[in-house]
Amino acid sequence: MISAIIFDVDGTLAETEDQHRLAFNAAFEQAGLDWHWDEALYRELLQVTGGKERLMHFIATRAPLPQAEADALVGRLHAAKTALYTEAVRAGAIPLRPGITEFVEAAAAAGLTLAIATTTSLPNITTLLESAFGARWRALFAVIAAGDMVAHKKPSPDVYQLALDKLDLPAAACVAIEDSSNGVASARAAGLRVIAVRSLYTSGDDLSAATLVLADCQNLDLALLAELDRAGLPRTA
Repeated sequence: MISAIIFDVDGTLAETEDQHRLAFNAAFEQAGLDWHWDEALYRELLQVTGGKERLMHFIATRAPLPQAEADALVGRLHAAKTALYTEAVRAGAIPLRPGITEFVEAAAAAGLTLAIATTTSLPNITTLLESAFGARWRALFAVIAAGDMVAHKKPSPDVYQLALDKLDLPAAACVAIEDSSNGVASARAAGLRVIAVRSLYTSGDDLSAATLVLADCQNLDLALLAELDRAGLPRTA
């Protein structure tokens, strides 16, 4: 029986990716760089999970620098980008996706344990949750597993395994909510069943490895959890 729900953040709880993209571009401008990530390029770069890793991949493939210089630049840019992003979130730039608040509140009221497993950094998570739920977020979400807490990011199962360890629950007692092929692969590798919800930047991802695929978050409800308990093969809705 499912007793915990583990949520991804970017694209799942909220459509955050374009704000991340804008924050990256603002950080580039602040640093005097002529780099610009448009939507098409950012969609491509999202195949690399983790902001620092994404920056390093971009530098390695499109703006080569000596490794030491690249390492230092990535650190500075990512810190600046995080500050810009969290400032925008605090200002209310990113609401939760339609249906998420209702699903979270219903799950909590039903006594289910809620957790986060994401490749994004901890300040991004806590700022979004505080913006959405106020001080209550700490009571709503019992466990946070972030990308900077593990050695390998999605599609590695590390962050989901960390969440399971913190929850002290087996994978069979949990379900993951994801929006990307990398996220689905990560959760499945950790032994979890997965509800995938399509999002703006991952609309073209192959989500067929998920147990259930939904067009949006408005279709999330607790009845799906009972359905997953009965599910045999992944299917698409």
